[in-house]
Amino acid sequence: LLQDVQKHSVHTLVFRSLKRTHDMFVSDHAKSISLDDESHKIKMDVKLKTEYGAVLHMPVLKEGKDRVSHPGGLQQSYSHVQKQYYYLITGTHAYPSGPGVALTADTKLHRNPSEGGIHSMALALPPSQARQDVSRTAASVGDIHHHAGGAGRSHPPSSALSLMEGGGTRNSSLMRKAPTMPKPQWHPPWKLFRVISGHLGWVRSIAVEPGNQWFVTGSADRTIKIWDLASGKLKLSLTGHISTVRGVAVSTRSPYLFSCGEDKQVKCWDLEYNKVIRHYHGHLSAVYDLDLHPTIDVLVTCSRDATARVWDIRTKANVHTLTGHTNTVATVRCQAAEPQIITGSHDSTIRLWDLIAGKTRATLTNHKKSVRTVVLHPRQYTFASGSADNIKQWMFPDGNFIQNLSGHNAIINTLAVNSDGVLVSGADNGTIHMWDWRTGYNFQRIHAAVQPGSLDSESGIFACMFDNSESRLITAEADKTIKVYKEDDTATEESHPVNWKPEILKRKRF
Repeated sequence: LLQDVQKHSVHTLVFRSLKRTHDMFVSDHAKSISLDDESHKIKMDVKLKTEYGAVLHMPVLKEGKDRVSHPGGLQQSYSHVQKQYYYLITGTHAYPSGPGVALTADTKLHRNPSEGGIHSMALALPPSQARQDVSRTAASVGDIHHHAGGAGRSHPPSSALSLMEGGGTRNSSLMRKAPTMPKPQWHPPWKLFRVISGHLGWVRSIAVEPGNQWFVTGSADRTIKIWDLASGKLKLSLTGHISTVRGVAVSTRSPYLFSCGEDKQVKCWDLEYNKVIRHYHGHLSAVYDLDLHPTIDVLVTCSRDATARVWDIRTKANVHTLTGHTNTVATVRCQAAEPQIITGSHDSTIRLWDLIAGKTRATLTNHKKSVRTVVLHPRQYTFASGSADNIKQWMFPDGNFIQNLSGHNAIINTLAVNSDGVLVSGADNGTIHMWDWRTGYNFQRIHAAVQPGSLDSESGIFACMFDNSESRLITAEADKTIKVYKEDDTATEESHPVNWKPEILKRKRF
C-alpha cells in the first residue's frame, strides 16, 4: 500500500498549495477591502487634530461663495473634534493675557476667541495684499484673453483665494509636482562646410586671432600653421618645436603667439617678425595646454609633470608653480573673475586656483575618469568639464555642481561653447555632439568621414573652437585635417523639430 503513494518533491507540493490558494482568492483579487466606518472616523479625527488642529479655528472663504466661515465640510463631518480648547500657560513665570489684566487662576487659562468674534473681525479687516495682487494679476490676464478674442478670466478661482485667506490650510504637499526638464531652446543643425589639409600629422590644437581674419593650428608634425579663416588657405608655417605642438594661443593684448609642446618647451612668437622671442623654461615633462589671462600679462601652462605654472610674459619669470594634482594636468583655463585659473587633470579632479596666493581654492572630485578639457561659458558665470564618464556643468566661484550631460560615451578630448548656448563636445572616436547648454539636451550628433586615404581608426577630434563671430566651428582631427562647420541656414524649427519629451527630471547628484 505504501508503494502506491506517489512521492513528490517539496517544490511540487508548495507549487500545488500556491495554486490552490490562488484559485481560492482569484475571484476577489480586484475587490477593495470594505471601509470600516468606525476606523475611518477615528483616522479622520486623528488627522484633523494632528495636521489641522492649529488652524481649525481660522476663517477661510468657502468655495464658490464670498462669505467667511469655518471649514464647513470638516466641521460638519467631525464636529466633535472642534471643541473650545484651553491652553494653560506653564513655565517659570505666568503672564497675563493682555495689558492691565491681573493674574488670577482664571486668567492663566488662555481661551481661543469665539466663532462670532472671529467672523466680525474677519469682515472688518481690509482685504489682504496677497488677495489684491491675485485679483490684479488675474484681471490683467483676463484683459489679454479679452483682446485676443478668448474667454476672459477676470476672477481667480475661489479655491486659490480661500487658500490665501486661510493661511494655506490645505495640504500643500498634495499640489507639489515632480520637476520636469524645461523645453530646450531650438538651435539650427550644423553641417560640414570645409575640409582643410596641409598638416602631416595629427592636428592637436587650435586658436583664432582676435580680429577673426586667421586661425592657428599646432600639429604632431612639429609645425604651427596659420590659415586664412575666410578661404581656408595656408598663410604661414612656423617651425621650431622638436615634438608635437599640444597648445597654441593668440594674445588679445599684444602681437604675440604662444605655443607649447611635448618637447617641454613654451615659446612666444612675435608675429611681426615670425620668430621666437621668448622661451619659458621650467616644466619637467611634456606641456599639454596653455592659456592667456584676459586682463593681465600672465601666461599659464600645464604639464605631464602634474603642475601648472604661471609665467610673467615680459620677464619670463615663473611667478607660481601650482602643485596639488597627482597626475598629468591636461587642461587649463583663465578668466578675469575669481577663480582666475581652472585646471583639469588625469587624476580625475578639477582645481580652482587663487592666482594671487598660488594655492587651491577648491577641488572638485565628482569625475571618475581623467578630465581632459574644461570650457568657460562666454556670458554666464559657469563652466563645463569633459571626461570619459560624462560632461559636467559647474557654477563659479565655488564649483557647485549643476548637472550632468550624459550620452557622449567616448573619451572627450575637447569642449567649446558659444553665446547662443550651443555646447560642442569632440571625442577620441571622431564623434561630435551638440548640446543645449541650459537643459543639457543633445540636439545633434556628427561623425564626419575621414580624409580619403586615412584609416577609419584615424577618426578623432583633438580640439574644437568657435571663431569670434561664432558662426563657424573649427575642429582639429586625427586624420590630419582641419574641418570647418557652419549652421544650416535653410533649416527651420518645423523642418528640424526638437525631439523632446517633458520627462521627469532625473539628474545625478554627482
